[in-house]
Amino acid sequence: MSQIKDIVIVGGGTSGWMTAALLAKLFKHTLNITLVESEDIGTIGVGEATIPPLQLFNSVLGIPENEFIQATHATFKLGIQFEHWGKQGDSYMHAFGNIGKDIGYTQFHQYWLSTQPEMMASFWDYSLNYQAALNNKFQSIEQIPHSPLSGLTHAYHFDAARYAWLLRQYSEKSGVKRIEGKIESVNCAANGHITNLTLVSGNSVQGDFFIDCSGFAALLIGKTLNVGYESYQDWLLCDSAYAVPSEKACEIKPYTRAIAHEAGWQWRIPLQHRTGNGIVYSSRYMKDEEAKAKLLSTLEGKPLAEPKKISFIPGRRLKQWQHNCVAIGLSSGFLEPLESTSIHLVQSAIIRLTKLFPHQGVVQATVDEFNRQSQLEFEQIRDFIILHYYLNRRSDSDTDTLWSACQQMQIPESLQQKISLFSETGTIFRHKDELFTEAAWVQVMLGQGIIPTDYNPLANTVSPEALTEFLSNIKVIIKNTVSNMPTHEQYLARLV
Repeated sequence: MSQIKDIVIVGGGTSGWMTAALLAKLFKHTLNITLVESEDIGTIGVGEATIPPLQLFNSVLGIPENEFIQATHATFKLGIQFEHWGKQGDSYMHAFGNIGKDIGYTQFHQYWLSTQPEMMASFWDYSLNYQAALNNKFQSIEQIPHSPLSGLTHAYHFDAARYAWLLRQYSEKSGVKRIEGKIESVNCAANGHITNLTLVSGNSVQGDFFIDCSGFAALLIGKTLNVGYESYQDWLLCDSAYAVPSEKACEIKPYTRAIAHEAGWQWRIPLQHRTGNGIVYSSRYMKDEEAKAKLLSTLEGKPLAEPKKISFIPGRRLKQWQHNCVAIGLSSGFLEPLESTSIHLVQSAIIRLTKLFPHQGVVQATVDEFNRQSQLEFEQIRDFIILHYYLNRRSDSDTDTLWSACQQMQIPESLQQKISLFSETGTIFRHKDELFTEAAWVQVMLGQGIIPTDYNPLANTVSPEALTEFLSNIKVIIKNTVSNMPTHEQYLARLV
């Protein structure tokens, strides 16, 4: 085996430049990194909402939050509000961060369930993130002084193209070489490993290891190495989307909106300078022109461009790592942006690669472990997204609808087990490295109508009087904390 020194990244955009930036940071002076992209090839560019782990990514790169906010026209995100996902007219939020305060080994929601609450919506009285979002407040606080509660947990809404540009500047300053050009052919050795790229210009780009960030084209992992694709369309029926930016709304809310409609859902993402909008739908239940018209008719401001059509097959590559090539981003698979996981999947794949980096050459055990972890991550996120669709209680007039099909579908056994366990005991069990927290699972299940028939008996170890006082204190702390926060826009103004 020969030492791997020359890394070639195919494709720019968010995934390509995130990959280049982190590899350049962590393998400084040990790798030669080249990124090949063409300005003539557009990017999807709709990944404008994230989840909290992106803070860690920026921190590792040493990008200060205020610099990131300014460069990407970002706003803060405290959660995702789901509208009409239970019954029409219902809404609830998947708020980030903790809810209430666990006592010992027992989760807060078990104590709350033991009080036999009359309204499931009262659960969010104990979420600092939700109460701040509801009141359009924000403040960067890691810990509330003199309180058992942690502070706000936040993510971002941002301009993906501006983020890619920020990371490109960072990467080039760190020694990454960018080559402008389209790829004519990808050349492989007898053992299946990629050896070099031939550009339309006639130039050749050689490498020891290749990273496919070419988006849905999957130029290396799919078209060259012929790695198959596992479709999730039996459970995730939506296969189409339109995206369009619009003029900035009057008030910049610190949360994403996911608004269900008769054949899918719409997103609304507030940035400093504009609003990101999109409609996700099943082509079986809605025609393209109908979807486009629905999107444009529901904008809160004037559209700033023509809606961009996106067609997709939800699913994943059977292998994200094949021979000396790893797929990162859309080339590795696609899960609709309902829980804002696209950029996180890029981030986790890069981190996984750094931990399993083939320093002295590709080793099969390393390849197998990377693929095992990637598959598990995709399936865990897949299940969480299916959960929203399956638990819908919509009763649209036509019985042959997306929603009725989702109510009747056979879901993965891994998800059915989670739903059954929570329904009967109020319990959520997670795999150690699973992305979504217990609080996230609880919020979606409660928000879409599951009322557990029992709770953990450990909750009875606290007397009713002490529990009532404990719950009351939490609500008072949250109310006082939120009242003293600046508005979201006032806080943003301090940073920009």
